[in-house]
Amino acid sequence: MTEPTARDLMTRAVITIPPDMPVMGIVQLLAYRGISAVPVTRADGRLLGLVSLADLTARLSASAPEHRSWLRWLFTDPVRSADRYARIHGFVAEEVMATDIVTVPPDAPASEIAATLERKGLRRVLVTVGDRLQGVVTRSDLLPAVISRETEPADLPDTRIRSAILAAMRREDWADPFYTHVEVHDGIVEFFGFTPGPAVQRALRVLAEQVPGVKGIRDRTEIMLMSDQVRL
Repeated sequence: MTEPTARDLMTRAVITIPPDMPVMGIVQLLAYRGISAVPVTRADGRLLGLVSLADLTARLSASAPEHRSWLRWLFTDPVRSADRYARIHGFVAEEVMATDIVTVPPDAPASEIAATLERKGLRRVLVTVGDRLQGVVTRSDLLPAVISRETEPADLPDTRIRSAILAAMRREDWADPFYTHVEVHDGIVEFFGFTPGPAVQRALRVLAEQVPGVKGIRDRTEIMLMSDQVRL
């Protein structure tokens, strides 16, 4: 099954705002629509920035007292401080929007989008062609891709399944094929040997569950007694 792309998953009817929209209008729009961010675009569709709830709630911090020592003043980046001041005290979208936006092309695969959201700690990613906004992909938009992957049937040879599990274990620093052995019979994965503890046993199960063709998992490992656990 072909992995879906941003073009397949994105919402095309994206609510946008002009750069001169007042902040109070943006607040009312986000509250009324129940959304957490809105792109800022020109009339021709060119993407300029993004205004999020985080940008707007940061305005509340402007009224909090702040102690500025001479040491902090010495190491302050004036460009970043000026940008933060403008975004906190601005009156229109163009003044408060974030411009360092993470975007993906329409052909970006779902797995790449998910990795970007996870790595950047984002809720959404904008889909663009050049500087033109095409749509938006949110975490919830990725759910169909998760469902299709989980339900995709596979009937693979045991040797191929075992090789895939061992390869996956070698990529993880918590898994040790030297102490933990893998056997596969009729799609049933069995782990033998030793593991450091329940967390690793659970992670091994999850690792095996991601390999196509796995029909069941049996954990027959024993927990190793680490040196710092020894009691004399």
